[in-house]
Amino acid sequence: MSLTLHFHPLSSFCMKVLIALYENETPFTPHIVDLMDEAAAAAFRKLWPIGKFPVLHDSARSRTIPETSIIIEYLDQDYPGRTRFIPSDSDLALQTRLQDRFYDLYVHLPTQEIVGNRLRPADKKDPFGVAQARKRLAGVYDMIERDMTGRTWAMGDAFTMADCAAAPALFYANKVMPLDDHRNTAAYLDRLMQRPSYARALEEAKPYFRLFPSED
Repeated sequence: MSLTLHFHPLSSFCMKVLIALYENETPFTPHIVDLMDEAAAAAFRKLWPIGKFPVLHDSARSRTIPETSIIIEYLDQDYPGRTRFIPSDSDLALQTRLQDRFYDLYVHLPTQEIVGNRLRPADKKDPFGVAQARKRLAGVYDMIERDMTGRTWAMGDAFTMADCAAAPALFYANKVMPLDDHRNTAAYLDRLMQRPSYARALEEAKPYFRLFPSED
């Protein structure tokens, strides 16, 4: 087994890659990284000095691949399976990459801002930053609601890399700013959570959910 994924089950970006691996039942060795442990963090930084997970290491090719979208494209290219994450059509491929970045940058990141603020000391809180993040999410929710009218997945009928990005992004976003008034988006999240690949990633994350901060 040449693939090793360095990750943490609670991380939304790690879930994104796990979905891709589980979707095609790609064999890999999971290596959970505890960044709170100095020795584990130091060892991880030797692999990837930026120190952010997930990181995929392919011993067969002596390759270390960081960044979720790059990891999934690497898997799609060198370890393909029944689900192809990037369409062969160049125009659809470009649209898929755009949707992938959309969920990472405009759903994932504002959600992380809100969650990160919950972890700050009381005298370091940033209510203005949180208000701005919520405002961005509100506008993005409206865009997704329109896009998901009549669609099963982000790109239509086919499950792609965009859905790998959308699943954890919407899951955590819904926890900090519920999708109550966005029925199409909420239904899309339900479908994502029922997808076996993401259901498995969520099940594995359950023991760590107690670490998720529940208050602003």
